[in-house]
Amino acid sequence: MSESPTHPVKGIRLASAAAGIRYPDRDDLVVIEMAADSNCAAVFTTNAFCAAPVVLAKQHLAAVMPRYLLINSGNANAGTGDAGLQAARETCQSLATAAGCDINRVLPFSTGVIGEDLPAERFAAAMPALLDGLGEEGWRRAAQAIMTTDTVPKLASREVDIDGGKVTVTGICKGSGMIRPDMATMLAFVATDASVPEALLQATLQQAVEPSFNSITVDGDTSTNDACVLIASGAGDVVINRDNSAAFLSVVREVCMELARAIVRDGEGATKLVEIQVESAATLQEAKDVAYTIAHSPLVKTALFASDPNWGRILAAVGRAGIDNFEIDKVRIWLDDLSIVTCGGRDPGYREEAGQQVMNQSELTIRVDLGRGAHSTTILTCDLSYDYVKINAEYRT
Repeated sequence: MSESPTHPVKGIRLASAAAGIRYPDRDDLVVIEMAADSNCAAVFTTNAFCAAPVVLAKQHLAAVMPRYLLINSGNANAGTGDAGLQAARETCQSLATAAGCDINRVLPFSTGVIGEDLPAERFAAAMPALLDGLGEEGWRRAAQAIMTTDTVPKLASREVDIDGGKVTVTGICKGSGMIRPDMATMLAFVATDASVPEALLQATLQQAVEPSFNSITVDGDTSTNDACVLIASGAGDVVINRDNSAAFLSVVREVCMELARAIVRDGEGATKLVEIQVESAATLQEAKDVAYTIAHSPLVKTALFASDPNWGRILAAVGRAGIDNFEIDKVRIWLDDLSIVTCGGRDPGYREEAGQQVMNQSELTIRVDLGRGAHSTTILTCDLSYDYVKINAEYRT
C-alpha cells in the first residue's frame, strides 16, 4: 500500500521534523497547514479518559475553523491531568506564535505512551524548520512521522471526476494496536481540494468512518487519543452540494476503507486479515454483537494464528454473544465459501482438510447467517500472535 501513488491536495501543505519527543533521530512532529478558507470536520474517541489534545482540539474546533493541525508521536499526553492540558496549550501556542495566528486556529493531536508528561518545550524549537519545510508533497513523510508501533506508513489517495472536474482525496493514518476505535482510528487525516460546506463535510465524515474505521478491531481496546479529521481546502474547481454529495462520499469512504484495512493488516504481530460477516440478524446491534464477539475471542484469534480450523471456537463465540431467544438450528457458518456449520452443528459435507486450506490463507472470511432477520454487518480483524504479546510487553522498554 505504501507504494501506491499519493496525489498532492491543492491548498494543503505538510512538514515533518525530529523534535526528540521520545526517540532520537526520527521524525516525530508534523504540521498540516490548510488554506485560509478551508473547512474542517472531525470525530474523536469515546474513551472517558480522552487525552489532553483531544479536549483542546474539540474546544478549538468549536470556536473557529482551524488553520493548522499539530501532530506528535511518542507521547500520548493522556492521563496527565491539568499539566497535560497546559502542555497541549503550550504546543499550540508555539505554532500559533511562529505562524502568526490565534491559538484557537491550531488543533493538537498526540499518540504514544499514556501517562507521561509531554515535553512541550521541544515543540517550539522545531517550529521554524517545520514552517520553512511546508509543501504539498509532504504526505508520505508525515505518514512515517506519526507512526508508533506501526511497521509501515499508511496512505491512500484518489483522483476522481465529479461534475466534469477533478477532485483529489488523500489521507494518512496510524494505528496497529489499541484498535477498536468506536469512531475513527487512533489518528487519521484526510484532505480534499473540493469546496464542501461545513455541515455537509461533517456528515460525510461520519458516514465514511462508520463502515471503515468504526468497523475494525485488532484487540478490542479503544484508545484515549482516537481522532479522524477531514479537511476541504476549496482550492480545486469542484463545489460539493446535495446533488453531487453521493459521489464525494463514495470517494472519501473508499479512502477511509483502504486506510482502515491497512491498520488491521498491520495489527501488532498480525499474520492474517480476517473479514467477519454476520447476516440475517434481527437488528444491526445484534449483528455487531456477534461479529465483535467472534473478533475479540482470544481462542478464535489464536486459532487463526495457528491456521487451525477449530470451528468449534467460532460456534462457541456466536453462542455467547448474548442473543435472546436464539434458535441455534437456524445458524449457518462458512469459512470463505466452505460450509462448516448447518442446523447448529457440523455441516455433513465438511472435511478438515478443506478447512485447513482456507485457514492457511493470509486473508479469509468468516461468514455467519443467524436466520433471524434482515440486518447485517461486516468488520475487519486479525489474528493474535506471539509478537502481539512481545510488542506490547516491551512497548515502554
